[in-house]
Amino acid sequence: MKIFMTGATGYIGGSVAVKLLGLGHDITGLVRSETGAAELRALGIHPIRGSLDDLDVISQAAREADAVVDAAEANHEGVVAAIVDALRGSGKAFLHTSGSGIVATRADGRLVEAVYDEFTPVVPTLPRMQQRAAIDQVVFDAARDGVRAIVIRPSMIYGGGHGPRKESFQVPALIEAAKAQGIGLHIGPGENRWANVHIDDVVDLYARVLERGTAGALYYAENGEDSLKAIAEAISRMLGFGGKTREWLPEEAEAAQGVKAHTSFGSNSRVRARRSREELGWQPTGPSLLHDIESGWYRKVHRGG
Repeated sequence: MKIFMTGATGYIGGSVAVKLLGLGHDITGLVRSETGAAELRALGIHPIRGSLDDLDVISQAAREADAVVDAAEANHEGVVAAIVDALRGSGKAFLHTSGSGIVATRADGRLVEAVYDEFTPVVPTLPRMQQRAAIDQVVFDAARDGVRAIVIRPSMIYGGGHGPRKESFQVPALIEAAKAQGIGLHIGPGENRWANVHIDDVVDLYARVLERGTAGALYYAENGEDSLKAIAEAISRMLGFGGKTREWLPEEAEAAQGVKAHTSFGSNSRVRARRSREELGWQPTGPSLLHDIESGWYRKVHRGG
């Protein structure tokens, strides 16, 4: 297939693009700069110059493709609207990347018991997640207008990427904060838990969804969960701090990471990829997050082996 992608120079999009190339698909990627265009060409991806606000460019590329994968910015409603309008009535696949942060509430590091799968109703409480849910709904609704429109919500992704960008946001941010303070950090008591998944398992899910995902469906990507304190302890051990941690005051975390610190590090995002497993036969095989921190990718990159 000829596939148009947004986010092809990013962590998720670049890794998905490399996977789809390996399956024999022809990939075209939206890119802002000539540097990014060169990165895509080096991978065998055809670049199209434009930003996420160049909706005419996005619409035209979507119409010319057999399928579209949006992996750039989950909260960009203009991109989703442009793609849906371009594909309406075509029967073509549209995979939109959202995120499991949509179920998060501000918990300041305390455990929340709620666990969600693809069939559990979600009523977001955080404004950014309310916006994200509304955009996801536009994708779901497109399935009634002749688009094989599907939403994928990855959880906390970890591991080395396969495109131009090699790391995600959350785990590297916690590692850098720990390096700066000389100790592992968690907001509040760190009892809050996030589902997580290795990048290799994420790209396998995208390939399966593209091949046979159901129009109008939601698919989570997760392979277990860990508390933020357990993650902080693993980071501390990996960096040679003996597993020691301390509470990261919410205002301190926000000063370091911005307002999204509460959603990314102080909330719970407890999801289960029930539909992904049962309907698509998806079986994650990547190493666990704690193993990858202490003995895998993150130790190699952030401690040199």
